[in-house]
Amino acid sequence: MNQEQLEKLLQNLVSLLSETETVEFKENNFNNDEIGKRISALSNSASLHDKKKAYLVFGVQNITHKIVGTMFAPSKEKIGNDQLEFWLSQHISPRLDFRIYEFVNDAKNIVIFEIPPAINQPIKFNNIPYIRVGSATPKLLDYPEKERKIWNNIQRNSFEKGIAREDVSTSGVLSLLDYSKYFSLTKQEIPTETQQFVEKMAQHGLVKKVFDNSYDITNLGAILFAKNLNDFPTIKRKSVRVVLYKGNTKVDRVKEQEGLMGYAIAFEGLLDYINDKLPHNEEISKSLRREVKTYPEVAIREFVANALIHQDLSISGAGPMIEIFENRIEITNTGEPLIETERFIDHPPRSRNEDMASFMRQIGVCEEGGTGVDRALVNIALYQLPAPSFEKYDNFTKITLYAHKKLKDMTIDDKVRACYQHCVLKYIEKSKMTNSTLRDRLGIGEKNYPAASVIIKSTIEKKLIKEAEKPKEYVPIWA
Repeated sequence: MNQEQLEKLLQNLVSLLSETETVEFKENNFNNDEIGKRISALSNSASLHDKKKAYLVFGVQNITHKIVGTMFAPSKEKIGNDQLEFWLSQHISPRLDFRIYEFVNDAKNIVIFEIPPAINQPIKFNNIPYIRVGSATPKLLDYPEKERKIWNNIQRNSFEKGIAREDVSTSGVLSLLDYSKYFSLTKQEIPTETQQFVEKMAQHGLVKKVFDNSYDITNLGAILFAKNLNDFPTIKRKSVRVVLYKGNTKVDRVKEQEGLMGYAIAFEGLLDYINDKLPHNEEISKSLRREVKTYPEVAIREFVANALIHQDLSISGAGPMIEIFENRIEITNTGEPLIETERFIDHPPRSRNEDMASFMRQIGVCEEGGTGVDRALVNIALYQLPAPSFEKYDNFTKITLYAHKKLKDMTIDDKVRACYQHCVLKYIEKSKMTNSTLRDRLGIGEKNYPAASVIIKSTIEKKLIKEAEKPKEYVPIWA
């Protein structure tokens, strides 16, 4: 931080009515062990109270908050042969990126320790974790309910709650985020006062208030409503890429488009762009000629939304990608799925980005209750398309939608996949798959029922389905 920022921070801290569990003031009573304990306690308290930072300030009276200056100069202090900062870092575990600022304010020496919250586990000093209780610094183990809450907070902390831009003014927030789109999508009236614009966004976790007229923009706010993702280093590589190929290989790349706006702003435009680039079939009747889309829009919508919502945002350098070939669409996102791919159809949704998922459901981007995949597969069946494939790899997940194929051109894997997915859909409908229902799904004529029987047998051998209590009815293997 520069001098101006440090002076502003100091004024904001001393304006507090009293010391808090994340801010402590001292004058000159320096003791290396006591500082170590307080770093542990303040870091754990910041995690407990969901604060971005905690502060230990030297040069301020703890009761009056009067700025009096300090004789303490950390850069000149040594413990044995070690500088104080190095000595503290060696006795604090796990490693903590605390910062020490020494500066002069109105001819008075000030020292501020800026302490981040515990992230992966409670912070310890000399292998003992501490906590702030009022102005005291007891051992955390003596307060099990606080320790339990810290662990709960650590487990729920996510990339979405991280900070994309710090200390932004109200006008700065409104210039970086598309507030008009936010109010439109959330169906709220635009407030009459500018300050209320940002306060409304704070209610959804898009920004966090730091001090008066100063906000942090969260990664959630940036990735959903950034006017330009490149304005935010933490999420600029999470833009969506759409790549169009000629033919069915990646040899001949025709066009690549990379989105620059936040997902909530750009989602409908992204779908329009994808659907415009997909091949169409021409349908001719006696009275008219019209184009029919190769893929159902509801399926494109669901699987693109899933790629955005379920990606692992902690994996840097890559974002969702949609690749369009003549015979298929591949939709890829970073991170392995949290549930097995065979259970995508029936399992309640689980997302590593719960805040994003909740908001995207609220504005109607994806379905509530996990029904979107079901609807997508039903529509794919209505279009008489091959069953999509769901694949997981190291650090990414891929969904492939296939253009129309005749049954004779399908591989055995295509047929087994269709059989399994159809069986799951029937089970969800409180029904059972039969030879007849599978023939309807795959367009197999009644006289050719042995072909459906062969597919059912192969799917049973793959241990994906089993015979139900009633003969010649089938259910998923896990049912």
